[in-house]
Amino acid sequence: MARRVKQPLSEADAFLTKYIDQTLANTGKIGWSSEEVSGMVQEVMKRFLERCLESEMDFHLKNGEIVPVSKEAKDEPEPVNKRNGTSSKTVITDNAQVRIEVPRDRLSSFEPISVPKYERHLKGLDDKIISMYARGMSNREISAHMKEIYGVGVSAEFISRVTDEVLEDVRAWRSRPLQDFYPVVFFDALRVKVKNGNTITPKALYLALAVRADGSREVLGMWLSDNEGAAYWTSVFNEIKARGCNDILIAVTDGLKGMTKAIETVYPKTIHQTRIVHLLRNSTAFVSYKDLKGVLSQLKGIYGAADAEEARNRLEDFAESTLGKRYSVIKGMWLNQWEQVIPLFNFPPEIRKLIYTTNSIEALNRSIRKVIKTRTMFPRDDSVYKLVFLAIKNATKDWNKSVFRWRQAMLQFVVMFGDRFKQG
Repeated sequence: MARRVKQPLSEADAFLTKYIDQTLANTGKIGWSSEEVSGMVQEVMKRFLERCLESEMDFHLKNGEIVPVSKEAKDEPEPVNKRNGTSSKTVITDNAQVRIEVPRDRLSSFEPISVPKYERHLKGLDDKIISMYARGMSNREISAHMKEIYGVGVSAEFISRVTDEVLEDVRAWRSRPLQDFYPVVFFDALRVKVKNGNTITPKALYLALAVRADGSREVLGMWLSDNEGAAYWTSVFNEIKARGCNDILIAVTDGLKGMTKAIETVYPKTIHQTRIVHLLRNSTAFVSYKDLKGVLSQLKGIYGAADAEEARNRLEDFAESTLGKRYSVIKGMWLNQWEQVIPLFNFPPEIRKLIYTTNSIEALNRSIRKVIKTRTMFPRDDSVYKLVFLAIKNATKDWNKSVFRWRQAMLQFVVMFGDRFKQG
């Protein structure tokens, strides 16, 4: 095994090592308490920031622009800029609050870079706050955590301002251009409560998750609405089309009201398929545990049939069975959505499995629910968008691979849809 060659210290590392060694030698102490270490770090940060600001001021006075005299005062001499003392300022860093002295100039034209004017915190702190917020912590929980772990006191209002900076990214993401077409798009909804004046309004947050032509996945967008009528969904599809998506081969939904009409209005060639998993979940919601296995076994025979005719016969057989009679409402549930169930039987097994096993949208929903479950209600719509956007970013970090067995499914898409399936 080759011996690792020790790399020489950089100039900065060598300087810091020498400084630390000298400090320890001068104090003559064997060990330092955590409070002493924290105090030393704060002092080093204070000295470093102040030295940076002093260097910036030196450069500014030597090279900065001199403000000319006004036209009304031509007889006055040109002003000469110079130092004008300092002003105290508390800066919140990643590890502590530091009180620093900021140099001033007589003409007030100094614009520091290290600690910009009106800035009370260094940007590294923002990343910590946003990371905690994205994991479902409330503003007050983040404030308490920052105080306990870092000794930094930040208010809930300050945290809200920091996380609001994400809204610009949210708006850009929601309006970004989309690809020309998607083979499959899954539409789903989550429920949230949003404060509206003195009342709390239940709202639906709709998500669109697409499978691209190369098998990778993409969340197309999210929409918050009080209702889910055809007019609303038509506007959503129009927005998707305006952003560049001209064709969707298969749209998979939870049987949302008005969805079929909305799809036909904007994408007349798109096949609308009900999510079988959602239909199964609704069908078994009231089935007793002792009957659950038997009911699921018979329902599996329905959606696993070779064609639509066989599936209908198996549904009738189930309805005539002991379990079917005990839970007679199940047949009506399936028949109410039958027109959106039977497209499944037109597809070969590779595409059926992709449509039925909606693991991606289920996993995404779990990630989002994990962070929103701590919120009994949101103060406004923007609060929903920024938290869910951050949850989506975390959940989709590893979405660079194709869905399982995509190559086999892609070949079937090419056979079934011909030129509508555009590769690359």
